[in-house]
Amino acid sequence: ILAFNFQTFKTRTLTAAVFVIVMLAGLLWNFWSFLILVTVIHFGCWYEFVKLMKKIYGEKYLRYCRFGLIYITMPLMMLIILYNNLISFYGAFIPCLILFSIWINDTMAYLVGSFIGKTPLSKISPKKTVEGTLGGIVLCILIIGMLSYFRNPEKEVIFFSMIIAALCAIFGTVGDLFESKLKRMADVKDSGSFMPGHGGFLDRFDSLLFAAPAVWVYVYFFIK
Repeated sequence: ILAFNFQTFKTRTLTAAVFVIVMLAGLLWNFWSFLILVTVIHFGCWYEFVKLMKKIYGEKYLRYCRFGLIYITMPLMMLIILYNNLISFYGAFIPCLILFSIWINDTMAYLVGSFIGKTPLSKISPKKTVEGTLGGIVLCILIIGMLSYFRNPEKEVIFFSMIIAALCAIFGTVGDLFESKLKRMADVKDSGSFMPGHGGFLDRFDSLLFAAPAVWVYVYFFIK
């Protein structure tokens, strides 16, 4: 069982609190603050991605850096498009929903895995457990559903929010495992160190890079 480390949780929580405040300011102030926020995330992720490619592929790294257009640039462009989508759920609602779902899933998966996790999920990320992953997904969907109910009790909005929560929890976990694979190939613990207890930009936004395209597909092919 993965032991619960209070000091680690405290550090992660305090850092995350500051991070959430900055993220919400960028998301909710106006479109330009959102655009600046996404731009900073974009170049931060690219910087770390290039470093990983150098460590993995050496002098041939440039040919593999092109993959970053699909891995980093395209998902963040989709997030910007979702901010300006033409359905009734407009503005910062969907980007906020995506980020909240990812944060809730990560937190719940960590807590559930710390207390009852026994079965390793993947060799790529030994600290992840099946119990923690499933607990995170289920609790994420339920919590987002409840929060959505208090915001807007319409069944359509609740269902929409819970579907996005499920997509973010599932694809976000895949994104986390993918980035863990890159770090393992590069033989590094974290992609960077800009957030104590959380690592670098890719460590913090790896889930977003997989969740945003999944939500974009759902919104633009199944909602419109």
